[in-house]
Amino acid sequence: MKVVAFTHSKPVTDPEALLDLEVAVPVPRHHDLLVEVKAVSVNPVDTKLRLGGEPLGEPRVLGFDAAGIVRAIGPEAQNFAVGDEVFYAGVPTRPGTNAEFHLVDHRIVGHKPKTLNFAEAAALPLTSLTAWEMLFDRFRIPRSEEARGTLLIVGGAGGVGSMAIQLAAKLTGLTIVATASRPETAQWCRELGAHHVINHHEDMAAQFAAHGLAAPNYIFCVTNQRTHFKKLTELLAPEGAIGIIESNTGTIDISTLIRKCGTLHTEYMFARGVLHTPTMEQQHLILEAISHLVDNGTLKTTMTGHYGAINAANLKRAHAAVEAGSVRGKIVLEGF
Repeated sequence: MKVVAFTHSKPVTDPEALLDLEVAVPVPRHHDLLVEVKAVSVNPVDTKLRLGGEPLGEPRVLGFDAAGIVRAIGPEAQNFAVGDEVFYAGVPTRPGTNAEFHLVDHRIVGHKPKTLNFAEAAALPLTSLTAWEMLFDRFRIPRSEEARGTLLIVGGAGGVGSMAIQLAAKLTGLTIVATASRPETAQWCRELGAHHVINHHEDMAAQFAAHGLAAPNYIFCVTNQRTHFKKLTELLAPEGAIGIIESNTGTIDISTLIRKCGTLHTEYMFARGVLHTPTMEQQHLILEAISHLVDNGTLKTTMTGHYGAINAANLKRAHAAVEAGSVRGKIVLEGF
C-alpha cells in the first residue's frame, strides 16, 4: 500500500522532508479496525513530530485525522461493521493515517457524518475532540443554555478554536470572545458564533473594557501560551479557569492564578488513546455526538483548504502552510 513517511527530520523545503513509499497492508488485531483511508487533514502536531526527531529504524508515517471505510475488524472490536464509513484521530504511538490502509482502536472511532463527504469529515476529529474535552470534560461547562459567563478563546480561527467556538455557541449560553489578528480570520470567528472578536497582539484587557465585557470565567488558550499566559491570569475572573493544550510552555508563573483561586486545566487529546484510560471509549461517544450535531445542522465542517491527493508533494505544501501559522480552519487531502 502507499504511504507518506519521513526518515530524517528535515525542513519542509527539503525534497526528502516527506517521501512516497510502499509498505505491506497491516492486519487488524484485538480492538483494531482496518480502515481504507479516503481523506486526511493536517494538524500542527504533524509538523512538530516531523521536525522533532528522527524515527528509529523504519520510516515513520505521520497523520492523525482520517475519514474512510472499515475493511476488516479485529476479534475484540465492537460498534462497527465492514463497510461502515468512519472518522477519527489516531494516536502518535502507532503508524499514522497518511496511508492507504490504517489500523485504529475502535474505542476512539466514530461513524462519519452522513451529510459530509470524506474530505469534509476528515477536518473534524482531532480538533473536535480537543475542544469538547476541554470545554465539557476539563472545564465541566454544562451543555445547556443555562451555562452562563464569558469564555475567551485565544486563537479562535485555527482548527481547535474553530470547533471550540461552535461547540460553545451552540451548546451553552456563554458569551464567547475569540481572538484573531486578521480581518478574514476575525470574520471567520464571527461566522462560527463568536459574539466578540479581539486582537491577541494588542492589550486584551483594554479590549475587554472597550467592549464592556466582564472578566472571562473561562479562558481556552489554543496558541502561543507561553507568550500570553501571564496576561491571561491577570485578565481571568476570580475563581475562573484557564485551559492549555501545548506541552512546550516552559516554566509558567501561577502566582496570580493562585491569588484568584483560579484553576489550570491541561488537555492532551491523545491521552485516552495512548494510555488506554478508563474513559478511553468516551472519544467514540464524543465523535458519535459530533456526527449527530453535524447531521442535524448544529455544527459545520472547518475544512477551508483542499490540497488534492494524499502524496508527499501535497503534504509538504500543507505542512508549509501550517508551519507559517496562517491557516484558517483545516487543510484536507483526499485520495491516493
